Amino acid sequence: MSAYCNSAPGHPLHGPYHDTEYGFPGKGDQALFELLCLEIFQAGLSWELVLKKRPTTVEAFDGFDVDIVAGYGEADVLRLLDNPGLIRNRLKITSIIHNAGVVQGLRKSDGGFAAWLAQNHPKTLNEWVKLFKKTFKFTGPEVVNEFLMSTGYLEGAHHKDCPVFQAVLAQNPPWTAALKA
Repeated sequence: MSAYCNSAPGHPLHGPYHDTEYGFPGKGDQALFELLCLEIFQAGLSWELVLKKRPTTVEAFDGFDVDIVAGYGEADVLRLLDNPGLIRNRLKITSIIHNAGVVQGLRKSDGGFAAWLAQNHPKTLNEWVKLFKKTFKFTGPEVVNEFLMSTGYLEGAHHKDCPVFQAVLAQNPPWTAALKA
């Protein structure tokens, strides 16, 4: 049972994310990249801190435009590290820049990030973690698990009694494919 479903509703930051984003499928490459980046920023920190800093982070990273972020250089890293509205961790920031280049490559090799996820589904969490570690930087088990639950590739974002569960289910998240087989 997801404790998030018990604590998020009505919260000014968690509520809107829980009710309209968490677990919903159908996100495009830019939204997927943003969520991956937010999960990387969250590693070792609270999700509430990430949500508080999300507007500033989105602005500082040019809306998580993959092509712009992939072109960032050292001056951009320093600019980001100097921004008090961000989680200022060099390893996380440089990993995100690297991962933007990876997403660019996925466009050429697989048709994009969303297509890559779809082509590799279904996998167990362990298989996903191995694939993400081979493909991206700063993608340990917790980052991968939360990213895949937030995008509908793994079950568990909402408990079955949560009102949002039915809304997510109505959009046929990828994890439901196993139920139909």
